[in-house]
Amino acid sequence: MSYKPLNPDKVYLVTGAAGFIGYYLSKKLLDQGCKVIGVDNVNDYYDVNLKHIRLEKLEPFEKFTFVKGDIADKDAVTSVFEEHKPDIVVNLAAQAGVRYSIENPDVYIQSNVVGFHNIIEACRTYPVDHLVYASSSSVYGANKKVPFEETDFVDNPVSLYASTKKSNELMAHTYSHLYNIPSTGLRFFTVYGPMGRPDMAYFGFTEKYFNGESIKIYNNGDFENDLYRDFTYIDDIVIGIERLLSNPPEEEVPHKVFNIGNNSPEKLMTFIGALEKALSNATGKEVEFKKEFEPIKPGDVPATYASTDRLNEAVGFKPQTSIQDGLQRFADWYVGYYKIK
Repeated sequence: MSYKPLNPDKVYLVTGAAGFIGYYLSKKLLDQGCKVIGVDNVNDYYDVNLKHIRLEKLEPFEKFTFVKGDIADKDAVTSVFEEHKPDIVVNLAAQAGVRYSIENPDVYIQSNVVGFHNIIEACRTYPVDHLVYASSSSVYGANKKVPFEETDFVDNPVSLYASTKKSNELMAHTYSHLYNIPSTGLRFFTVYGPMGRPDMAYFGFTEKYFNGESIKIYNNGDFENDLYRDFTYIDDIVIGIERLLSNPPEEEVPHKVFNIGNNSPEKLMTFIGALEKALSNATGKEVEFKKEFEPIKPGDVPATYASTDRLNEAVGFKPQTSIQDGLQRFADWYVGYYKIK
């Protein structure tokens, strides 16, 4: 295993720069002296204040340029590529969320299919060294075999969100084959941490607790056959992405897909217990959620569990953050940010 470090002379384009992963990655690149062009449409899928605060933290960097725009707008994408000529593109802009894709399918097609096509077309017209893009662990659908490996069959997605992510992998493979665009897809496994997405369960549970509401747990109250999730702390994710940027695939068809997860799934109830403990530490008083148990939601899968061997072999990716440490950092941030007394 040997990988080339970041090249600060390159221009990095990060779409979804006001998003959770996009913000942390942009900051990491800027901290190392790289030039970053951030693109985001700052939509209101969740609290936009959080997006503005992330952007405010990036603005002081001289080498950061923010472009407000939607990747589903082909002209907007073309003009960014034309003006800034990025060397490395990281496409993290996407409509996220499994359940929301059942309520509002149109936005998923626009952002995740049309938007991704606009990005990859721009990479063809203005050639780049490497396109890295967000896929998702959702592509594994209801696969029973664990841990999930990149060679597994993934043609049976159980949500429209997962279908759009699988289509990204197929489009990237085609463009790599036809136009020799080096591209890497990342199947993310439940990313969490400070300044995270409020639509994620850990964030929603915390919010409901402080609002005096009970939390809904979609596991039928069946602790024997509880849901398992491979929770991955944001800092570990960013290290994995950063190491890949200067290391495009060199295969005949230069397209590769990697799992990027924790390789250590936790029962949902264990995770909830760790969150209660972290919030107890952060507030200095005993925290216990009021719990309501409900059936598993359509589109949800029983377990996500990443094999990260392929990414470890490529760039030495080994997550370092325990669920206890990661949730403690989230809880401390949440209590400070929302000024919890």
